[in-house]
Amino acid sequence: MQDLVARMNAVCDAQPFDTTWYVKDLATGWEADRGGDVVVPSASTRKTSILMHALSKVQEGKLRLDEPCTIEKRLQEGVDSGTYQYMTPGCVIPLRDAFVNMIITSDNVCTQIVLERLDRDELNAWCKRIGMTGTTHRVNFPPPGLPWDHPVEAVASTTARDQGVLLDRMVAGATDAQAAAFLGATPELCGLALDILSWQRLRNLIPSLLPQKAKVANKTGRGPRGRMDAGVVYKNEAPRFIISVYTDRVPDTLPDGLPGYTAAYATAGRLTRFCWDVMN
Repeated sequence: MQDLVARMNAVCDAQPFDTTWYVKDLATGWEADRGGDVVVPSASTRKTSILMHALSKVQEGKLRLDEPCTIEKRLQEGVDSGTYQYMTPGCVIPLRDAFVNMIITSDNVCTQIVLERLDRDELNAWCKRIGMTGTTHRVNFPPPGLPWDHPVEAVASTTARDQGVLLDRMVAGATDAQAAAFLGATPELCGLALDILSWQRLRNLIPSLLPQKAKVANKTGRGPRGRMDAGVVYKNEAPRFIISVYTDRVPDTLPDGLPGYTAAYATAGRLTRFCWDVMN
């Protein structure tokens, strides 16, 4: 495994930006990281914790999966992610479908629908309680025109390890009632969350170099400072390993003239493929 870590770090060292990552082998419990506790912008990877906290509210009876949610014009203004920004105002969907679209297309109309039903202080307290000690949810969405070099404190932030901790607890909770209860959920709700993550439509980071039909339950992120992704990679329908990758301070243009984000995508894909080849 030390050779795996060396190969992963060599890929990161060769890039003109910062990369932090965390990996856990779910068969053996082996873990490794590169700057796993460094606090970085979370971008939309924060939505996995939003999803699980919201599902804990479903378990409490404070939210319902079939609760009707209206797509309002005010929610569509200034949105640049997902599909519901283009839908006719007045469209009604169940809260479950808002959860789904918040994750699989990173839809920010649906994200606002979910966030308006949650308390941010409770969300942050939930994250800290389950072990996501480096994660902070701040504003619902970053202010428009946020510069490339904005401080981490201007947005929601997390760490590569925190996302791994959350995903690890979700995997455990899907088959163990006590582990699910620690998240405030049930095995069925943890299983639903992992299913939703596995329906992800954006596959240009962690899944990009895996076999086409490889199952990955992941949530991507895109921000002014970089690209990021965190997920569970499966083998034969069984969770095999967890990986989270955060690229930060990615330049707009690389020395060869290509966009910086292309190297961020490639980095996440290569790191995941190394793990796939070794663990499978």
